[in-house]
Amino acid sequence: MAEELPETPVEASEEEPVKQRKNGLYPGVSDELAENMKSGWADTELRDLEPIPQAAETAARRAALSARFPGERLVVPAGNLKTRSNDTEYPFRASVEYAYLTGNQTEDGVLVMEPVADGHQATIYLLPRSNRENGEFWLNGQGELWVGRRHSLAEAEQLYGIPASDVRELAGKLREATGPVRVVRGYDAGIEAALTDKVTAERDEELRVFLSEARLVKDEFEIGELQKAVDSTARGFEDVVKVLDKAEATSERYIEGTFFLRARVEGNDVGYGSICAAGPHACTLHWVRNDGPVRSGDLLLLDAGVETHTYYTADVTRTLPINGRFSEIQRKIYDAVYEAQEAGIAAVKPGAKYRDFHDAAQRVLAEKLVEWGLVEGPVERVLELGLQRRWTLHGTGHMLGMDVHDCAAARTETYVDGVLEPGMCLTVEPGLYFQADDLTVPEEYRGIGVRIEDDILVTEDGNRNLSAALPRQADEIEEWMASLKG
Repeated sequence: MAEELPETPVEASEEEPVKQRKNGLYPGVSDELAENMKSGWADTELRDLEPIPQAAETAARRAALSARFPGERLVVPAGNLKTRSNDTEYPFRASVEYAYLTGNQTEDGVLVMEPVADGHQATIYLLPRSNRENGEFWLNGQGELWVGRRHSLAEAEQLYGIPASDVRELAGKLREATGPVRVVRGYDAGIEAALTDKVTAERDEELRVFLSEARLVKDEFEIGELQKAVDSTARGFEDVVKVLDKAEATSERYIEGTFFLRARVEGNDVGYGSICAAGPHACTLHWVRNDGPVRSGDLLLLDAGVETHTYYTADVTRTLPINGRFSEIQRKIYDAVYEAQEAGIAAVKPGAKYRDFHDAAQRVLAEKLVEWGLVEGPVERVLELGLQRRWTLHGTGHMLGMDVHDCAAARTETYVDGVLEPGMCLTVEPGLYFQADDLTVPEEYRGIGVRIEDDILVTEDGNRNLSAALPRQADEIEEWMASLKG
């Protein structure tokens, strides 16, 4: 990684000396070099750009936001870069609220909705192209010769269909603003500081809740992106099965790296930390260390999802026999989870309560636990007291979209206590987990964890399993793995 020069935009002059990094190799910038760097560059302005594919959808989303908060200034930041270590940053991911309303994914961006007589005037505030007169483009650590070209404001207007302005002027404008203001908090401390005497936590939370609930029902663009994410994820699972022998020779990290390659080639990233849990690690719900051994005869619980370039993520889990064949006890537990998932998926339909699919899956699992003698019945008692939770642990699903746990700020009455509608997308993911140190179950159960998860779209007449391309039934899993291993 190349060593940077100064940390801030500078003028190369005696009056304003170049600010050097400590231990930098160059003592400064000569007047001759500074002057040389100003000229001799081609015009790279991009003209006649096409709008981004979701421009119509983002405009409709802003219109809905405008209708909900008439007469109020609305401020939605993308967020800023976060330091990983010293002078290196984490890869940037714009806030979901900002990306949902604009389609833009640039750090430091801010959407401002100014109230006007007939609604709002939207402006997207961005960093313009790096300044070549003051040397910013090559002397600043975030200059274009260091991190790459960014769009000009004119280009941004063409792409996003929103007037664009210089974000460096925004804080001053907001400090002088009058009238009611709301801001999405937690992403840009500088913007929040400029509004500190104009906003309240309660009003800002109402804005956040509205934007979360707006995403409960997906539009056609979003459904298409979710299907893309799922299709890439299915290919990533196939990639993993093909290299299980290499994972056995190394560790779970070979599985993680294999899936990550598919995510980066076909999408933006993984939608969340991949869970590549072999053997007893499958009993740890969010096992993301992925540093354990991969052994023939054990199960691999792979919970992973590709995130598309527009931030929509899949969330799929398959539990696979590493050697390609389930043992008798593994199949017994797997089949129970499969039956529970089938019951849960069947309960996903318009007009059903959101909780119905969870209740249906939990009932099946409770019945199995009673049948196996692991907990005393009757089943109604087990469910009433939640006794099955020792081995089922988690809820049976969640909303899915631009966040893997999408719409998390929605009101309880519209989410968990709500009713399913066409266009909602959720996971159905029951599981059974018998911890390696659980002395209440027979030894043969211990260390076995099984979860099966699919991404389910609510349709007008029922549901569609977006991840149906990946086999789920035990025999089909074995046949699929055998065909991939050749």
